[in-house]
Amino acid sequence: MKQVLKLFDTYEREVRELKPLKGNEIGLYACGPTVYNFVHIGNLRTYIFEDLLHRTISHAGFNVTHVINITDVGHLASDADSGEDKMEVGSRRTGMTAWEIAEFYTSAFKDDLVKLNILEPTIWCKATDHIEDQIAFIVDLESKGFVYETSDGIYFDSRKLDDYGYLARLDIDGLQAGARVNLGEKRFVTDFALWKFSKPDENRQMEWDSPWGIGFPGWHIECSAMSARYLGDYFDIHCGGKDHIPIHHTNEIAQTQASKGTRLANFWLHGYFLQMEDSKMSKSSGDFLRLETLIERGYLPLVFRYFCLQAHYRSELSFSWESLKAAHTSLMRLYEAAYSWGAPSNISEEYYVRFVQHLYNDLNLPRALAVAWELVRSPEPDGIKKATLLAFDEIFGLDINAWRPKQVDIPKEVSSLLARREEARKSKDWNAADQVRDEISRLGFSIEDSKDGPIIKPI
Repeated sequence: MKQVLKLFDTYEREVRELKPLKGNEIGLYACGPTVYNFVHIGNLRTYIFEDLLHRTISHAGFNVTHVINITDVGHLASDADSGEDKMEVGSRRTGMTAWEIAEFYTSAFKDDLVKLNILEPTIWCKATDHIEDQIAFIVDLESKGFVYETSDGIYFDSRKLDDYGYLARLDIDGLQAGARVNLGEKRFVTDFALWKFSKPDENRQMEWDSPWGIGFPGWHIECSAMSARYLGDYFDIHCGGKDHIPIHHTNEIAQTQASKGTRLANFWLHGYFLQMEDSKMSKSSGDFLRLETLIERGYLPLVFRYFCLQAHYRSELSFSWESLKAAHTSLMRLYEAAYSWGAPSNISEEYYVRFVQHLYNDLNLPRALAVAWELVRSPEPDGIKKATLLAFDEIFGLDINAWRPKQVDIPKEVSSLLARREEARKSKDWNAADQVRDEISRLGFSIEDSKDGPIIKPI
């Protein structure tokens, strides 16, 4: 019986079967980073989740068009449409131009994805390459009566949509009553900027002409415009971080409802936070860990990927150096086991069916990983275990088949002792073999016996 892929849709608040809107094609849009700084490992957890989603959809037999945007303009320091553009702030911090930092941090972000074995998207798109698309979108909203102008920009009138905020189940009246921010000329607390005017005394590096004057687009309009450009007015899946639900994704839906008459995507999926000391990691706070930090501490990038596999994407995940070390130990054991099994043969249907059941149940990777460990410890023949685990790894993305033990420089003294131990083992003199093992251990090395011979490792 063919298994069906089911995913949790934030919009409907339920797990539903994924059925393509068009033929066998799936359009997948993922919100990319604002490239004013390095991404942190909390951001990267979201991109690992989206990579697992991409791999799983492909595994289910669908053709995936995966789009990731790069926000290189329009994301203000405050989600309340106040403060400076983060790119301009980043320019002052680094001494580079806004264009230079966009290129620098985009390149760094893509390097992190490669290190984490995250599949390349079908399409990369930058906000600054699609200014005309965004202006055209705002012009359409204006023609339909959904915008108004203030002294600092063009705003979306959220009250003209009866179901504004449905994605986040927002208490609109409560938000307005409890608003503590200065609304300025905004008419309502949930209204948001579509286009911001350049201030007369401001020396902006990124600005464009428009029907309303010189300025730059708001943050939300870019995703509505670019996703429609590449995937259509109503496509299959839009995803991002949990923090996008109440504002960014809510406003994307509002714009598209007003302009196109759709909620933009059939499914809305969201990855949850990586917690550190009971707080969400944040680029804006400046207190965050980069993937490079983990590498400098001696961890392979794929150790972090394995770490993320241990929690469901819709649950918070707490990071600590102790938990990362445990993930390192587990991944090394998985690598070593697979390496010791030699050549793969046939896939175990029993284990593979169970693996897919968990995978297709809203990407339950922790359960799928548990099946992998059951397989490792099972009495199945080594060749079957190897083939089955490699099939699992098409989703896990841990590069299991590429791993090789590190070449260890073994001192002559240890090599001589190892030869003595092998002679003792051949003679079935187990006491002498154990004594030699102890001598080798005192010299700082351990022995692991495998069918291909003893493996020497530093302790």
